[in-house]
Amino acid sequence: MKTLRITFLLVLFAAFSSTAYAQRIAVKGDTVYTSAGNPIVKGVVLVKDGKIERVGTQSSVRIPSGYEVMEAKVVTPGFIDVHSVVGLAGHMSQPHDQDQLETSSAIQPELRAIDAYNAREELVGHLRRLGVTTVHTGHGPGALMSGQTMIVKTTGETVEEAVVTPSKMIAFTMGSMISGAINKPGTRSKGVAMIRQELVKAQAYAEKRKNGDSYTKNIRMEALADLLDGKLTAMVTVHKANDIMTALRLQKEFDFPMVLDGAADAHLILDEIKDAGVTVFVHPTMIRPSRDAQNASMETAGMLHRAGIPFGFQSGYEPYVPKTRVVLFEAGVAVANGLDRSAAMEILTIEAAKILDIEERVGSLEKGKDADIVLFNGDPFEYTSNVTGVIINGKVQTN
Repeated sequence: MKTLRITFLLVLFAAFSSTAYAQRIAVKGDTVYTSAGNPIVKGVVLVKDGKIERVGTQSSVRIPSGYEVMEAKVVTPGFIDVHSVVGLAGHMSQPHDQDQLETSSAIQPELRAIDAYNAREELVGHLRRLGVTTVHTGHGPGALMSGQTMIVKTTGETVEEAVVTPSKMIAFTMGSMISGAINKPGTRSKGVAMIRQELVKAQAYAEKRKNGDSYTKNIRMEALADLLDGKLTAMVTVHKANDIMTALRLQKEFDFPMVLDGAADAHLILDEIKDAGVTVFVHPTMIRPSRDAQNASMETAGMLHRAGIPFGFQSGYEPYVPKTRVVLFEAGVAVANGLDRSAAMEILTIEAAKILDIEERVGSLEKGKDADIVLFNGDPFEYTSNVTGVIINGKVQTN
């Protein structure tokens, strides 16, 4: 009898779990931006078992019985933040919730964001409520090599539930932005020399690893060898034109994949950046222009787009409360300062997904992709518009 009772409870729990996680939803919008073609007027998106089942016009797509219907003025894919420290840098801005920068050493590429990420951090929910459903986050600027980054969804109670890509990039910093809390190099050339020396060590380590030679495993060298093998990417936070050129020379010398992060002076050397074939995580549009970033401009995004340089919007790192920006607002300001509106929508969604190599899962409203959807009561790029609903992995988010 006891065995039968336990079996019954397990079956009941399984049935409840299946019902709880298998929401069937029809999202209707006056305008549906799919990021996979032209916007659909009077469109509908069907969601089943966490994935997008079908997208089309309301006149051509029949909504099956049993689907929960949600309506909005505007429907978009979930937005993607290509660089943040959210989940490591917390909203309280106190030592106990600030894990984005370890100050015991200037070079620590072995540190993993997945070991510090807090899925329940209030700032994660803040971004989710404003339509940001995927974030590339992790260790922030301030050290020559501060650690690794990861890609997560802004949902879930644990990092295991949130993670999309557990290790994606290694965060570098060049220029004068090394934290004063670190025993830092005194000059730019010293900092680059320290980076170069570690990469030379990593070359020898990677060669031994590749050839199967005897070697002692070293987690720092493992991370840098993965960089040199193209398994990880260098995310180099740099602003001044001369520092950007140094980063490009270093990348050419060691032949590793790289993105430029920040790049306030990018508009001064557009041709050089384009010729190098690198992507830019453009500085937040409303960044405070000071120190290395004194030439930051609200027009940079528009100039990068017109030059044909791929880029993504980021919230970046803020040393002050509330510790994160919102890429939707940054994109809205870019649109007001010369960036094409339709391009801005794609850069927030499918282009960001391509940059992060996750376009097979997210970035557009297409059949088979994760059902990450945002509902608005007006134009997403207008501050007077509000998010009225967020769906991540096919589940309506309630907070």
